[in-house]
Amino acid sequence: MSVAHTTVAAGDRASPWSAVVSVSLGAFALVTSEFLPVGLLPQIARDLRITDGEAGLMVTMPGFLAAVAALLTPVVTARRDRRSVLLALLVLLAGSNAVVALAGNLPMLLLGRVLLGIAVGGFWTIGGSVGPRLRPGAEGVRATSIIFSGVSLGTVAGVPAGALIGGMIGWRWSVAGGAIMALVALCALAARLPSLPAQPGTGLRQIPALLKHRIALTGLVATALLFVGQFATYTYVTPFLNQVANIHAGTVSAVLLGYGVAGFAGNALGGWAAGRDVRKALSITALIVGGSVVLLALTGAHPAAAVVAVIAWGVGFGMMPIAMQTWLFSATPDRLESMASLFVSIAQLSLGTGALLGGLVVDHLGVAATMWMGGAMAIATAALIFQSEHGRRVVSVACCD
Repeated sequence: MSVAHTTVAAGDRASPWSAVVSVSLGAFALVTSEFLPVGLLPQIARDLRITDGEAGLMVTMPGFLAAVAALLTPVVTARRDRRSVLLALLVLLAGSNAVVALAGNLPMLLLGRVLLGIAVGGFWTIGGSVGPRLRPGAEGVRATSIIFSGVSLGTVAGVPAGALIGGMIGWRWSVAGGAIMALVALCALAARLPSLPAQPGTGLRQIPALLKHRIALTGLVATALLFVGQFATYTYVTPFLNQVANIHAGTVSAVLLGYGVAGFAGNALGGWAAGRDVRKALSITALIVGGSVVLLALTGAHPAAAVVAVIAWGVGFGMMPIAMQTWLFSATPDRLESMASLFVSIAQLSLGTGALLGGLVVDHLGVAATMWMGGAMAIATAALIFQSEHGRRVVSVACCD
């Protein structure tokens, strides 16, 4: 067993679990806000008189900005207290949602999403690593797990609820709800999160060495392929369900809820599988994602088959982050912080690229065509990982739970 230990700065003391939960609330607000357009895309496009592909830029823009912010945040905020930085990022998140909710045209809409991208990249770079500082020692793993549970909760509850609210009273009220969630998380962090002085880091200096590491590079290429394929399709799943499967807007929110619940199961399955054979776990993850999306493209005209495909897809998506991070962190156990920063940056860049490519395909070839493209990319990822030489390895990594 290969165990990666997280270094804790001298002077870090155990904080109340409520401090950990407050960071998780911030994660929930961010994930919900980032993916809220997935369930609201047709409404937003109709209201602003833009195409579904143009509306998909709401996912593309934050992804690109988050990729840059993930690398630059440690440099720009090198000497600032981490508590103050997280509070500022949640203020930015609330402001970005307010701008989107009030947007009357595409440029204003995208301005709000640019602000969101900065908040996303900055928050994950800092907030994703504070668990071991809030609960030093063995409890750091549990703390990190609680923080990242906000991601699953945002997928399971936040996105479907946003789609439901949007269908009932309009997409602008749904986005305004994202601003309110950010303010709630802001108040929780202000009340419960202690001061966390900045720690010296060498993340950016280690990145060139990581890119020369063959197993790590394979994992990063797989990350790019899988995330591009995932978000070239997931961004446009609502138009697909509306137009191809003939599932009306009210039912789509229930389907997305099922996708999120399946993601919870996938998260547990991915952790179990990656702890036994990381290569097989990641290969199977990519096959589930790709196979489900191809199945959706093949049988999506039948509502029942479309729902089954989306639920299976949710399982694969739930497995994806933990399987991918386990691969990368087990390949470079001595450089976890730098690898985490690089992973977030590449994942967010690929997310934006996938949404952009998917939008172009949707506008020119139709919404079904992007499912074929994304499914093929996920299956190619499975082939890449399966033929790699990264052997069986049981790992325990602080932020992979």
